[in-house]
Amino acid sequence: MINKTTFMANSHNVERKWYVIDATDIALGRLSTVVASILRGKNKPQYTPHADAGDFVIVINAEKVKLTGNKASDKLYQHHTGWAGGLKTVTAGELRANNAVRLIETSVKGMLPKTTLGRAQGMKLHVYVGEKHNHIAQKPETLDITGLI
Repeated sequence: MINKTTFMANSHNVERKWYVIDATDIALGRLSTVVASILRGKNKPQYTPHADAGDFVIVINAEKVKLTGNKASDKLYQHHTGWAGGLKTVTAGELRANNAVRLIETSVKGMLPKTTLGRAQGMKLHVYVGEKHNHIAQKPETLDITGLI
């Protein structure tokens, strides 16, 4: 007899892993697509679009991410302070130099769903400047994404 039910992932039957990705000399967009895919759980056979089945991702060496072409000088990031005339603009190169964590978080979270589920998936992203991170106790696996991009 064939089982005719479809497997649906939920928080009770999903096993989550921790991955460490080194961002050194990897293009920002290519890094972000791989990280967003892992956060959503699309790398697993039990992927369910409406459930949070993704893994945790730690990105290290955020300041060494590569910006191709003229993006360091031409790509602009804007935010508004909420005050009149409070539109702030910064280039991608300045953002990488001053706040590389925000550069990668903005890029990855822009590729996640704009829903409560997407915000929950974005909470599993941890970005660090430099080699050190605070998640040794979780025993993360090093993931080489050069074959995935």
